[in-house]
Amino acid sequence: MDVFSEARLGPVLLRNRVIKAATFEGRTRGAVAGPELVEFHRRHAAGGVAMTTVAYCAVAPEGRTERRQIWMRPEAVPGLRVLTDAVHAEGAAACAQIGHAGPVANGRSNRLPSLGPSAALNPQSLQRTRAAGRADIERITAAHADAARLAVEAGFDAVEIHLGHNYFASSFLSPRLNRRTDAYGGTLANRAKVALGAARAVRDAVGDRIAVLAKLNMDDGVPGGFWLDESLQVARWLERDGTVDALELTAGSSLLNPMYLFRGDAPIQEFAANFRPPIRLGLRLAGGRFIRAYPYQEAYLLDSARQFRAALTMPLVLLGGISQRATMDLAMSEGFAFVAMARALLREPDLINRMRRDPATRSLCVHCNKCMPTIYTGTRCVLADDQRSQGSTVPE
Repeated sequence: MDVFSEARLGPVLLRNRVIKAATFEGRTRGAVAGPELVEFHRRHAAGGVAMTTVAYCAVAPEGRTERRQIWMRPEAVPGLRVLTDAVHAEGAAACAQIGHAGPVANGRSNRLPSLGPSAALNPQSLQRTRAAGRADIERITAAHADAARLAVEAGFDAVEIHLGHNYFASSFLSPRLNRRTDAYGGTLANRAKVALGAARAVRDAVGDRIAVLAKLNMDDGVPGGFWLDESLQVARWLERDGTVDALELTAGSSLLNPMYLFRGDAPIQEFAANFRPPIRLGLRLAGGRFIRAYPYQEAYLLDSARQFRAALTMPLVLLGGISQRATMDLAMSEGFAFVAMARALLREPDLINRMRRDPATRSLCVHCNKCMPTIYTGTRCVLADDQRSQGSTVPE
């Protein structure tokens, strides 16, 4: 299977098998899409990806990781329609990542309480997360359906339901974070109700008008968290329900261990510079306990993802450490339907076009992860910025 061959994702025909993964863009002033966000995704579409993912579109105002993020409401549709039109004009498809940040949400920034399966302290906002009641769960589930309908109205070709990184649905899956004793806690079947319910609500809302993906944690990367054996079972249930057209396999906890997903250098000082005291000082002194460094290697999630490929028949998206053509070819040879890339494309938005022309093209990304702290000022590759300021040529 050729990574540059056309591929069907549910009802959508994509021009190739490379997806621009969701990375919060830091370009959503007023919690809506403006020219900066439109241009960000237009550049990636022009650069050759089959589909670019807008990250992320919260389904409720308290579901944002901070207040500038888009939350799906009628007022957000016009700007998003401009974005999808721009992406389509470049020959690519557009996907909206929808979800609720749950305990990862910054209640102080949102000026709304963050919600999770159980009460806990959010280490980022230093505020308490409130345990969601049944009414909260039902409202958030319905909000996923409303967000998906708005995505259709805005011209998106797909939605990606966020079931990872200890966001709302993922936090319910986690035995470490979910200490409930009601119908949403205890057994895996109970802990999976939120995730499976959100997927069902979205599918019922959109039918086959657009594609539906889910981003699912294979493991949280924290002791006592959601682990691969349970994730495999949840994936089987999603396949059984027929609610999603593909699974994008991810890992890590934005709440407890964010670098477990990214691998490579841990830019602690750069993160600290974006916070006010005392959080800034705390990060500089003890940030290594939260922002841990993991060695980078190509396709670092592949070993875990292979177990999902062996257990499932549905299309899978391989994520994590994909920056070379050889890695894409390996993924195709092992039966993955798509690959998702992020950091390499931040460095070189036109990387896919150049790889198509010359398979020997190598990514310039060095996995320093200094792009991650730029989410507060507009997500970008700082090394590319340095090259531009020095007058060097950087591919566009």
